Order: sequence, then C-alpha cells, then structure tokens
Amino acid sequence: MQNQFKSISLSYKSAPLAVREQVALNEDEIKNFSLRIRDMFDIQEVILVSTCNRTEVYYVSEENRNTDIIKLLLLDKGIATTDEYFAYFQQYNAQADAVQHLFEVATGLHSQVVGDLQIPNQVKQSYQIAADLNMAGPFLHRLMHTIFFANKRVAQETAFRDGAASTSYAAVALTEEMTQNIALPKVLILGLGEIGIDVCKNMADKEFAEITVMNRTRAKAEAIAEGHNFRIADFVDMEEEIKRADVIISSVMIDKPLITKEMIQSMEILTFKYFIDLSVPRSVEENLEEIPGVLVYNIDTLRQRADEALQTRLESIPHVQQIISEATAGFEDWSKEMVVSPTINKLKNALEQIRKEELARHLKNLSPEESEKLDKITMGIVQKIIKMPVLQLKAACKRGEADQLVDVINEIFDLEKQNESSYSH
Repeated sequence: MQNQFKSISLSYKSAPLAVREQVALNEDEIKNFSLRIRDMFDIQEVILVSTCNRTEVYYVSEENRNTDIIKLLLLDKGIATTDEYFAYFQQYNAQADAVQHLFEVATGLHSQVVGDLQIPNQVKQSYQIAADLNMAGPFLHRLMHTIFFANKRVAQETAFRDGAASTSYAAVALTEEMTQNIALPKVLILGLGEIGIDVCKNMADKEFAEITVMNRTRAKAEAIAEGHNFRIADFVDMEEEIKRADVIISSVMIDKPLITKEMIQSMEILTFKYFIDLSVPRSVEENLEEIPGVLVYNIDTLRQRADEALQTRLESIPHVQQIISEATAGFEDWSKEMVVSPTINKLKNALEQIRKEELARHLKNLSPEESEKLDKITMGIVQKIIKMPVLQLKAACKRGEADQLVDVINEIFDLEKQNESSYSH
C-alpha cells in the first residue's frame, strides 16, 4: 500500500487549449472511462478529474499502468497518433508524488487562477462519481476526506480564497455585490468571446440571478447555455434586453462603443442600471455615467480588484503549503499502517479463537452470570496482550521496518495456519 497510488495529468501547464479540448471528458464519459479502466486493468479504485484546464486520472494499483491508461484515453477520444500526445502528460509514479499533486490540485494551488473556488467542488464531484460506481475503496475514501479536511482548514485559516482573483470572476463577484438588495436580478452577458465564456462559467454555479446570454451568432449562445439555466436572446433584440436587465456585462470586440449614452437615455431608466465593460477597446461609452442611475465599471477597475485579491492569495501560499504538508504526513502514516492492518487483524482473530476454545472447555458447569463475568475478564486479558504488538507494529511502520516485525509475529503465532484454519471453519 505504500506505493500503490499513481496518476496521470494533462493540464494547461503542459498542453494548449486545442489539446485539452480533445481529451476532455464529460460526466458520462468519466463514468464510462472509469469502468473501462476497471475492466481492462483490474483496477478497483479510480478517480477522474476533467475540467476546462485539466484531465487527470488517479488510481490505486501495484502495477504502473500510466502508459496504458494514457493510450486508452487517447484511443477512446479518437486520437490514433498516441505517441505525439505523450509529451503533454505528466506522470506521477510514486505514491507520495501523486498524493501531493492531488492535494495541490484540490486546494487550487495548480489552478490558472490561484485559489480557484471551483476546483474543490469539481474534485468533490469526481469523488462522488467514483463512490457511486463503487470505485472508491478504503484508500481513496481516506485520502479524499483528508483532502476535504485540509481544504476546510485552508478556507478557515488563510486568505487563500478571499476576493476575486481573475477579471471574469471579479465581474461576477461585483455583480453579486451590487445586486444583493434586488430579488433575482436580471443579468445580461453580452458577447461570448473568451472572456465572455469565462464569465458564463463563473456564473454557472450561481443562483442569485436570472442570466441571459447574447452573441452575434445565436448558435454559440445556445452552445454556452446548454446544460445551464441560462436564457438566450437574439442580438437584434440587444436594446430591449439592455432595457430589461439590471446588470449588463459586455465583452464585445468592437472598434467603437456599442452601448452609447444616446441609446441608454432613450430608454427612460427608472431603476439603477449597472454596466461592466470587459472589452478592449471599450464597448460601453465612457460618458454613460452622466445619466442618473447608471454606473459603469471598466476592465481597469476589475483588474485592480483582481490583482489585489491575487496578491493576497499569493501571500497565503506558504500557509496553504504548510497545511498540505501536515495533512500529507498524517495520511502517509495511515497508509503505512495499512500495510500491517491485515497482520493485526489476523493476530486479533488468532487470539480470539484461542480465547473462545478455552472458554468453551470451562463454561459448561458455570452459571450464566459466571459465564458472562469470565467472558469479560478473558476479553480484557486478550486486549492487554495484543496492545503491545500493535503499538510495536505501528512504530515499526513509521521507521520503515514493518516487514521484519510482521514476519516475526506471523511466525510466533503461526498466523498463516491460523488464518487458513479460520477459513476452513
């Protein structure tokens, strides 16, 4: 168990978007590929994490199946020239490295936006899929719950998740902040280029507003809205949609402002209207704020907010790393003890068998009260006898000397024979 956990990773650090898109897995594909790994390689514990920034496989196996899993993934995605893609994958063959990597991914240390709030939930969802498929055994259950506890400490003890550290997420956070006194505010996301799509992704798990998406090409808006509770509007209805919305987030690429002071003045605004302009050049006219009830935030405002939040998060990294270090050390101790747990169980069973056999010889002439008392006494004696061997085994694990002590205990108590005898009964 000390070196059974391994992983493969293809991420934004090692592969361009075009490659990441080719190997990305949706939820159904994650389930099917997990089952394929189990059936092809007899691997019982698997977790797959697939987001826009990474596709990773974590698994428990004595054999190193990294190369086989990469080939299977590429072939399943219709990529026949597998050799050309191997360089995009990072491989973690040592358990300590794979565990460390998963901790760092799950806490957001490896996210494009450091401290990303979405990644802990994405990892939880991946774990839930593995559990639903009965592909999370003792090792993964313990590992994931250790990671969740470390994540809780990161959230409570550090500023690593404070603020909005990307421009698009800062736009979402600002929207939420500005509309907190409006019941179900209407938000229009205008323009679905890279930054507009990123805003949509950050809005996807929010439920505070009604989201409308709009793009010159309706098909793109439909593709973005698929699977989300987004409303779609046609670009020709832009003025009507702006009039309807409380917040307009614009990232339209255009040479001159698309939203003008003249356009908004003609709408006779009765409530506050907020414009967040993420376009360069600007798509919202600068003098829009001269209209009563209109507030405009531009890309520089958002970047400043994001930069300040990012700096705070970066300053928290040493503390986060310390939390991860403490958690991985505790998990390593547990995984080492897993090596001796079968021996401990065999020893307990062997001593319990001796206790029961001896009791059976003497209980015939005793009253029920005497039998119960003797049962408790002998159970206490067995627990005291086994205490020291168990403590010695656990101490030997930490020293890396468990194998020798396991052999000695097996020989002294003839545990293999005892184990076979218990099965025969």
